[in-house]
Amino acid sequence: MAKQLTQEEISKDLFFKKLADLSTEMISEHGKDFTMGALLLAARFIAENKPFEKESEHPERVSSAS
Repeated sequence: MAKQLTQEEISKDLFFKKLADLSTEMISEHGKDFTMGALLLAARFIAENKPFEKESEHPERVSSAS
């Protein structure tokens, strides 16, 4: 009998599917090198706790803690 997936496992599976679809689209448009580089850069940003957007792109989100 198949194991019942938890909500967390279902959620993770859905994110893997989205990531696979996005990766396929990126490869189709820009090739494997670009796609791998972009995904590695995203992983690096996550590891280093860096924001994905520049603060200047969304000035309304900048805090006034001066």
